[in-house]
Amino acid sequence: MRVIIQRASEASVTIEGHIKSAMGRGLLVLAGFEEEDTIEDLEWMAAKLVNLRIFSDENGLMNLSVKDINGDIIVISQFTLYALTKKGNRPSFIRAAKPDKAIPLYEKFVFLVSRELGKNVGTGEFGADMKVALINDGPVTIHIDSRHKE
Repeated sequence: MRVIIQRASEASVTIEGHIKSAMGRGLLVLAGFEEEDTIEDLEWMAAKLVNLRIFSDENGLMNLSVKDINGDIIVISQFTLYALTKKGNRPSFIRAAKPDKAIPLYEKFVFLVSRELGKNVGTGEFGADMKVALINDGPVTIHIDSRHKE
């Protein structure tokens, strides 16, 4: 499992002209899944995400988590995080989980993040053409891969 975490002062997801999810201060998370991902990967990533200390404290140091600031999270499925670009100019997505595996992983991940955060998490719509808007605060953008837990 791979995620791109973006600290945001605001973010939204629009599908076919309608806002599906919107938030103020928090995290916009792009999540990609591969066939080998397990429930343990999802649980580890959900805990890591919610407890990652990337928000500033009163001294301007990154010491607070999204949970500490009572922030929001939007999680969007993003199979392109598994793009392979070594050969040619057209990315291959062969490592990305197929929808029959990826959809349940995505739904379970959203549930786990919501449980860790203690409130509902915004989402996109799996497979939809989404327009994602955000104001990246900092900017702070972090990549985490569950295959590299150490």
